Amino acid sequence: MDASASSPAAPDPAPAPRTPATPGPPYPAPAGGPALPAAPAPVSRPRRILTPVGVMAAVVGAFGYVATVDPNEPGHYPVCPMLRLTGILCPGCGGLRSAHAFAHGDLVTALGANAVAVAGYAVFAAVWLLWMVRAVRGQPLRIGLAPRYWWGVGAVLLLFSVVRNLPFGSALAP
Repeated sequence: MDASASSPAAPDPAPAPRTPATPGPPYPAPAGGPALPAAPAPVSRPRRILTPVGVMAAVVGAFGYVATVDPNEPGHYPVCPMLRLTGILCPGCGGLRSAHAFAHGDLVTALGANAVAVAGYAVFAAVWLLWMVRAVRGQPLRIGLAPRYWWGVGAVLLLFSVVRNLPFGSALAP
């Protein structure tokens, strides 16, 4: 008879503990806690910049289309539903004409068509540049705005909409 079969099984030796910096499967939990996952593998720079570059390619494509197909000629784009149903200019009315003028380098006409849209182009450019720099450095883009800022943006858009629909604000109308 085998001697090992009659004796109780000896416990396996404990594996060497892993630290978060050690690659491999999750390291054992300290003192009976849940096992922690291994650190994710680093992502290459081309992969990190793929999303911001893709977003910019889509924006350039959209501006290229609007630059080619003139929104000042009727029939190319649908009419704003709010303008059609109520006769009131929404904050976005004139945005395509603004983008068309902006794409052709006519900043004065772009501002006249929709000044808020031009401000939006500038904000987009700044955020995209920040996103790209942080992606190259391997840092996430985190822009946390307090609710009061979002309420402020909403208030500016509402004020812009009201003023551009009043007789004295006709300079803001497209």
